This record gives sequence, C-alpha cells and structure tokens, in this order.
Amino acid sequence: MGVSTTAARTWVERWEHQQQHYAVDREERFTVIADVVEHVAEGRGAPLLLDLGCGPGSLAARLAARLPLAEIVAVDMDPVLLELGRAHHGSAARYVDAVIGEEGWADALDLGRPLDAAVSTTALHYLSEPVLLRTYRQLAELLRPGGVVVNGDHFPPRSASCSKLTAHVGRCRAERAGAHTAEDWQAWWRAAALDPQLAQLFALRERRRRAHRSHSAQWHLTAGDHARLMLLAGFRDVTPVWQVGDSCVLVGVKG
Repeated sequence: MGVSTTAARTWVERWEHQQQHYAVDREERFTVIADVVEHVAEGRGAPLLLDLGCGPGSLAARLAARLPLAEIVAVDMDPVLLELGRAHHGSAARYVDAVIGEEGWADALDLGRPLDAAVSTTALHYLSEPVLLRTYRQLAELLRPGGVVVNGDHFPPRSASCSKLTAHVGRCRAERAGAHTAEDWQAWWRAAALDPQLAQLFALRERRRRAHRSHSAQWHLTAGDHARLMLLAGFRDVTPVWQVGDSCVLVGVKG
C-alpha cells in the first residue's frame, strides 16, 4: 500500500489548499499553536509532542520546522491520510495508527516518557462528550506537570444567533484573505479516490468508517464545554489564546 513521494506531495499540497475553505486563518492558527508549544518547551532540550488527529502531517511538519529537536508522535485513524503523511512528511514525526479515545489507544503511542505538549487542530470535535472527557483525562496522565493540551478548532457558541454571528465573521475574514479555492473537502476526497496508488488504502478506510460510525459525527461542543471537560480531567487552568470568529486556540495547563 505504498505511495510514491511524488504522488504524496501532490495530494498533500492539494489538501493544504482545500483546507483553506474551512480553517479561518489556518496558517496563523498553526503559528499560534507553535508559539504555545515553543514557550512550554523552552529549556527542555528535546521536547516530546503528540499531534492528535494528525491527518497528512500538516501541523506536525510545521512544529518540526519550528522545533527541530522535538520528538513528535502523530496519531490518526485514517489510513489514507497517515500514509500520505509518512510519504511526504516522514521525517517530521513518528506516525501511529490508532483511534483516539478507544481502549488501548494511548498504549499504542509507545511514548516512553511524559509529554511536554499534546496538540490538535480540527480533529477533537469528532469525539462525543464522554469520549472527549476520557481522552482529556488520558492526556493529563501522559503530560508532565506544566505540560499543555493545545486544541485549535471551531467552537460554535451554544445560541443559534451567536453561532451565526461568529460563523459570518469567519467567512468574511476568509473571503477578504482570498482563502477559498476551486477544490473543497469533498472534491479532494473524490479525486484522491480515483488514484490507483491509494485504492487499497481507500478500501481499508471504508472498512474502518463502517466500524467507527461515531467518529464521523461532529458534536460541536462549545469552547466553554471543552474548558469544563479539561478542568474535570485534572488540568489546572484553561484559557483561549487566539480567536477569529468561532475559530479558537484553547490551552489547558496541567498542574
């Protein structure tokens, strides 16, 4: 099921472009996450970082460029995206195939030492509230004292009127930045599915999607919900550090 480096580069570059549809100020959000990690990892030598829901390695690659001495473990359940990450960003991270929140997923990481930071972007919204709480508790156990969870995602407010307002602000910002491209998420997946090099991976992906239907749902918990769950999970403090519309970077600090 190997993918050539040329094909992987093409699909990852197209992934980067289509993601601009959805992540308001995506590059700035990546930079802010790296700012937080760099601050927490200061003086740590070779910090250990975990990228949750890594996809094709977009965030892991940026963290590796920013912190070249860091050891990065990147985890995802999607075989297509994982293989593209290994083939295109293989030097950035060690990629792990596991379903976040399921029994044994943390053991599959094979960390060996406490984490300095666990990061995620547009991935944890797939987890239901009970699974998310369990995951935050597991992350609290994996982190060293003073370590952080950094979650960059869209956190719609609970009220419909405020949710429409924050979404509108985000859309306006994206339009001003010219972020919209011809290819969107659905078009990218349709095109990638036609690549013969990815055929076996897509077959495996479909089997997993049928087995993990709950991970295809988007639960849309608010930033306040996430903060409450982090505090319940044992994090000492939780704060947003950046926000545009409903796109936010939320940080939980372990006591």
